[in-house]
Amino acid sequence: MPSLKERLAEDLKEAIRQRDEARKTAIRMLNWAIKNAEVEKGRPLEDHEILSILQKEVRKRLESIEEFRKGNRPDLVEREEAELAVLRSYLPPPMTREEVAEAAREVIAQVGARGPSDKGKVMPILIQRLAGRAEGRLINEVVTELLAGQA
Repeated sequence: MPSLKERLAEDLKEAIRQRDEARKTAIRMLNWAIKNAEVEKGRPLEDHEILSILQKEVRKRLESIEEFRKGNRPDLVEREEAELAVLRSYLPPPMTREEVAEAAREVIAQVGARGPSDKGKVMPILIQRLAGRAEGRLINEVVTELLAGQA
């Protein structure tokens, strides 16, 4: 199975061939963000790190859409929504709250977390494990509830 980076390169070539501007622009901007992160880290990124960048790009598009709607710019809203659809096509389906809770319980047992003070042991492992499939906010809520004994 090709890496996410290889898939993006192939899809970019195809978008250029088909003259698909939204797809071409979205993939080029994502590749640029990946390249910047690789330069910053001094090494090629792994797929889970690329998924994290992909999520940031999705959030940027959502924020832009909101701002362009406020500014009454339907032309820009349409462009951003097209790019958003392209970016979302690379994300795995999002996990349900129960799936996140199940994964959190496994990590909590694995690290032997006993309460809220152990949240720092659980979060990094869980965020890496669920990269691209669950938002950090949801993961944080679930871990907080589980460690507080509410779930």
